[in-house]
Amino acid sequence: MAALPATEAFVALLGAARCGSLSAAAEELGLTHGAVSRRIHAVERWLGAPAFERHGRGVRLTPLGAALVRRTERSLGALADFASSGRMPREVATVRVSVLPSFARLWLMPRLVALQGSPIDLTVQFVTEHRMTRLDLREADLAIRVGTGGWTGVAAERLLDEVIVPVATPAIARAVGDSPARIADHPLLHDTDTRDWRDWMAVAGLDYRRDQRDRHFEDYDLLVAGARAGLGIALARLPFAQAAITEAGLVTLPGPAAPRERGFWIVRRPGEARTHVMRLVERLHCLGNAHRQEG
Repeated sequence: MAALPATEAFVALLGAARCGSLSAAAEELGLTHGAVSRRIHAVERWLGAPAFERHGRGVRLTPLGAALVRRTERSLGALADFASSGRMPREVATVRVSVLPSFARLWLMPRLVALQGSPIDLTVQFVTEHRMTRLDLREADLAIRVGTGGWTGVAAERLLDEVIVPVATPAIARAVGDSPARIADHPLLHDTDTRDWRDWMAVAGLDYRRDQRDRHFEDYDLLVAGARAGLGIALARLPFAQAAITEAGLVTLPGPAAPRERGFWIVRRPGEARTHVMRLVERLHCLGNAHRQEG
């Protein structure tokens, strides 16, 4: 039998089995498609048989591959248990994440325990700011940016997509009734991205017009607080702000759920390969996928 492949090869095997695709596994692990393919081929050479059946754009475990995945999971789990038992020293690395204050408060903080691991193997430190952090100057290890992607000098991976729907207090909802056109009779609440209301009105078939009664907030969670106070009508960004909207007691008004052009992206330096940083990237993607399914 060939020499036992490196641990990274078995991690690629598990990633492909979990994702059902070499491309998806590569994105999750922060590797190229070719690197994942080579690592899985190393496992298959050692195994002496295919671990996957290739079909279409994905892969499916063979019976032997499924048995190997189960053994691998148990083996790596046993090693992790041994490391966490105190018999081996543990190093808890810190990952500094540049992020908007509202995203840190509304989305990251409720998930911080999961991001840091159990037992803790990462310390996630937020650098809350509105400016675009210079990752090339090592101002942070990762950034969560809002936009449409395409930034130069960085690697960006989509974390969350959103749709926008109008929400307000029950009292304002009663005044609006079942007519989306009556939304424009009330003050509209904006955060720093004033295009959202313009885009929603276009999808709803309504004319957008600025009104001196409209209110602007620097952070999205302040906008939600303004809507809760009855200052006007806000656009709920779902699924990102679903929990905040529910806790504020806001209700959905009539009208479409419009796709939001801008989304949240994980941004890192090109070629980033530090284990602790890529571990956090993987956990962010897992939580983002789970949130989309919940939404």
